[in-house]
Amino acid sequence: MARCERKGRGEVAVAASLAGLFAEFRGCFSAWTFPVFCALASGLVAQTARRTVCGMLVGARLSQTWSHHRAQRFFSHARWSTEQVSAILARLVVRLLVAADAAVSVAIDDTLFCRRGPKVHAASWFHDGSVQGGKKVGYGNNWVIAAIVVHLAFLDRPIALPVGFALVRKDSDDSSRLALARRLVEALAAALDGRRIEVVADSAYAGKVLRGLPDAVTWTTRLRSNASLYELAPRPTGKRGRPRLKGAKLATLANLAGSAQFTPATVTRYGTTTTVSVAVIRCLWYGVFGPQTVQVVLVRDKSTTGYDVALVTTDPAASAARVIERYASRWSIEVAIEDAKQIGGVGQARNRVRLAVERTVPFALIVNTLAVVWYATVGYHPDDVEERRELAPWYRDKAQPSVLDMLAKLRPVIVAGYLRSEDAQPPTPQEITILRLAWEDVAA
Repeated sequence: MARCERKGRGEVAVAASLAGLFAEFRGCFSAWTFPVFCALASGLVAQTARRTVCGMLVGARLSQTWSHHRAQRFFSHARWSTEQVSAILARLVVRLLVAADAAVSVAIDDTLFCRRGPKVHAASWFHDGSVQGGKKVGYGNNWVIAAIVVHLAFLDRPIALPVGFALVRKDSDDSSRLALARRLVEALAAALDGRRIEVVADSAYAGKVLRGLPDAVTWTTRLRSNASLYELAPRPTGKRGRPRLKGAKLATLANLAGSAQFTPATVTRYGTTTTVSVAVIRCLWYGVFGPQTVQVVLVRDKSTTGYDVALVTTDPAASAARVIERYASRWSIEVAIEDAKQIGGVGQARNRVRLAVERTVPFALIVNTLAVVWYATVGYHPDDVEERRELAPWYRDKAQPSVLDMLAKLRPVIVAGYLRSEDAQPPTPQEITILRLAWEDVAA
């Protein structure tokens, strides 16, 4: 059992298997804030009820020895940088879970964390796809999230680990989600020091802001059906005047698909391997990427004519199958966001002031990413799934651990560590209940 530095009353007991991961972030915090970081991170995972800031303190078994103001001020007043923590987290994920010679796959998306009250910083009305009915809008904080997509040996699906976060603020310089996405990618490129980054996002993340991306960054997205494509710029004629930056305008995608030569390609996506028909067109999407050459991949999956999906990438070396698989991996960030909200307690903290709003969601996402990293490097055991199936025999088809399983395995490790601490007091009824709920969560 590792311990963080004592500061006032109470001492932070950290599970030894987590201490090494937490130690990576020691330089981001002062001697006062690092124990709070360790305590609240552990408490977030250990808590089985609401994961508010005070809920994290209860989960850390410090609610009787620490003032709740200490936890609240960690988010609202303490001096630490979300960007610095994110950079270290990105390097940690890449070092532990991405092959040294592999490109770093990054998925981009945004999501709404619903809030109430006119005084909540940066809260406004945004699109919310989870809303039932025709009006897909909700009130709250909109976050753009960058996640590193990794492939773990014990999973047949990619898993997205959030590492970058940007808050959308309407009527400000941070109102464009696309501009925020580019900023996050450039920060990742700087943090990873020259590693090749393959970004994938949906069709909303395409615009002039993407012109002039760093050389190490490629961008793959879905092509809009009304996109204006052009032939490559012709060679200079030697005549006076500026050379042309684009060639003749191409036909619509539907007409291009009608005259294109499709060939079969084998792709692995969404856990299955299938054969689709593809056609590749090298051209310019001048309205978005300017004079940069792009590949357009037309995919026939179920249709016999035309095309089902059109993808575009700035990666000139990627095969059509690789582009399709890369775009399919984008779905992992949708799953990660849903897991974070429904399982990890992200967004349950209720803050209003600027710093607290800007920190609580990234903090919770960072902790969820660390939990998966812990499981992938320390916690996984081949018998995990079999043990879960013995506890819940009705899950006959379960063959791989879920994120819920990962958190459920980490939670008792943290809670048991609290009860084993050297200066531990006899557990209170509340703490006994926390431990019981943690074990029941494993058995659920």
